[in-house]
Amino acid sequence: MRSHYCGDIRSSDVGEEVEIYGWVHRRRDHGGVIFLDVRDRTGILQVVFDPDTQESFAAADSVRNEFVLKAKGRVRPRPEGTVNADMPTGEIEVLGLELTVLNAAKTPPFQLDEHSEAGEDVRLRYRYLDLRRPEMQQRMQTRAKITSQVRSFLEEQGFWDIETPTLSRATPEGARDYLVPSRTHPGEFFALPQSPQVYKQLLMMSGMDKYYQIARCYRDEDLRADRQPEFTQIDIEASFTNQDQIMTMTEGMLKQVFTNVLGVELGEFPVLSWAEAMRDFGNDRPDLRNPMRLVDIADLMSGVEFKVFQGPANDPNGRVVALRAPGGATLSRKLIDQYTAFVGRYGAKGLAYVKVNDLSAGADGLQSPILKFMPAEVIQSVLERVGAQTGDLVFFGADQAKVVNDAMGALRNELGADLELLEGKFKPCWVVDWPMFAEGRDGTFSAEHHPFTRPTCSPQELLDNPAAAQAAAYDVVLNGYELGGGSLRIHDQNMQKAVFDVLKMDEAGQEKFGFLLEALQYGCPPHGGIALGLDRLVMLMTDSQSIREVIAFPKTQTASCAMMDAPGGVEEQQLRDLHIRLRTPAAANTESQ
Repeated sequence: MRSHYCGDIRSSDVGEEVEIYGWVHRRRDHGGVIFLDVRDRTGILQVVFDPDTQESFAAADSVRNEFVLKAKGRVRPRPEGTVNADMPTGEIEVLGLELTVLNAAKTPPFQLDEHSEAGEDVRLRYRYLDLRRPEMQQRMQTRAKITSQVRSFLEEQGFWDIETPTLSRATPEGARDYLVPSRTHPGEFFALPQSPQVYKQLLMMSGMDKYYQIARCYRDEDLRADRQPEFTQIDIEASFTNQDQIMTMTEGMLKQVFTNVLGVELGEFPVLSWAEAMRDFGNDRPDLRNPMRLVDIADLMSGVEFKVFQGPANDPNGRVVALRAPGGATLSRKLIDQYTAFVGRYGAKGLAYVKVNDLSAGADGLQSPILKFMPAEVIQSVLERVGAQTGDLVFFGADQAKVVNDAMGALRNELGADLELLEGKFKPCWVVDWPMFAEGRDGTFSAEHHPFTRPTCSPQELLDNPAAAQAAAYDVVLNGYELGGGSLRIHDQNMQKAVFDVLKMDEAGQEKFGFLLEALQYGCPPHGGIALGLDRLVMLMTDSQSIREVIAFPKTQTASCAMMDAPGGVEEQQLRDLHIRLRTPAAANTESQ
């Protein structure tokens, strides 16, 4: 039986006889002595075999990378000059006495170490091999530690872990549902939950008081680096609570996680209103490590003859901003053109700029194609307002407010990274005072969070002026990523019906939630909660580039599983059992993708 894990053996074990199990990470033959680096999930241990143990030496000579072994031996100090300070086990080695090959292995399709250059497509095709890499094992271990800390904190706070169904009915949560056909109810479908939102509210109505769940959720939406079709969220709900209490609880949980898992103190969580975040950063998930801010200059541009600025400055729906990039005057014209193309992806028609080569030289110290169109006093006022210094570069955005916010907010993030302006490792914040609805060009409304969020006004005020309604909602943001979103929930039937009316949910639509409207009549407590993306949290804490790096078996960017070749076709009989007929054969569907 195993006496130790490979990574747990230390100098204090010198002289002991140990039995270990693992994979051959690397094999080296040095002048008749064979060195095997044996790996398990805790780390790597060097095991040495010499010709004195003939049978074991012969076995060691036959093994190759990724063979599965059992080894017995005696722990001893490494010879002087061979200590590896970069390994936790680098001061010792095991003199092998017995070796058993438990399973041979083919040569892996890529190296399973830090030198691997395999593309993501290959790594996902052979994910079971990719997960053997120490880097991936460390990420999975960190994920397990984070989950453990979350559970520990919430249970100490009196929350109960309660499971909710994964077969439900479709609900309007902002993305397409994954549908599951019912065999026993022909022509009808379950939906996989986009979140446990309605269920956790019903649990509050049931008197559960404090609920949490590490919940699996499903959304059939376009993918990005921080999204997956199936993902995990830390789902929390409490009764008889208020916004401050939920925010304080969430801060405490995150601080405990960061302290106990990374040894990092998160510090304060500044609170920004949604309007402040949009004004200063151009988006509602600001990266506070970046010192740059968007500065409104419409008042300075309203009277200029330069139509590019004058038009948006006098348009109620327009916006004109300046963005000071410290040290940006060194940027070449080629790089500026690249940034111009970058903001074009967000709808911007161009990117004006002024280089401040020498502030003390006045107009002679400035460089820009737009200077000839702008009064000198206006440029001077802009430079003063943004606090420009010699060596800076000032970018301008002028268009409809949404285009300016999207383009200049993204440019701020891009410049912050490129110019190495980011300060600190982790900087969280809250974004509060959200609008209740987003208004479309056709005058219709959609819920900014979800239709169960409590407005801060009365039902009649909501119906009279939905565009002005604010929500009792709050998002926690970290390093430019939304970690979680929450709100106080509607606990009154009249308010819920008013929200449905604003969203123009017809009678059939409201029928979907007849059970909820009915439940609200039976003594629903005031309640609220929050849901945090576990995958995204682990991604940030492990400094990974994508949530695919912290999920054991993720989907690709085309929402497929390369390892199992899913999704795939099914037998005709299964379709008949489900009362389904395909309009297009599965093979043709695949070819069209």
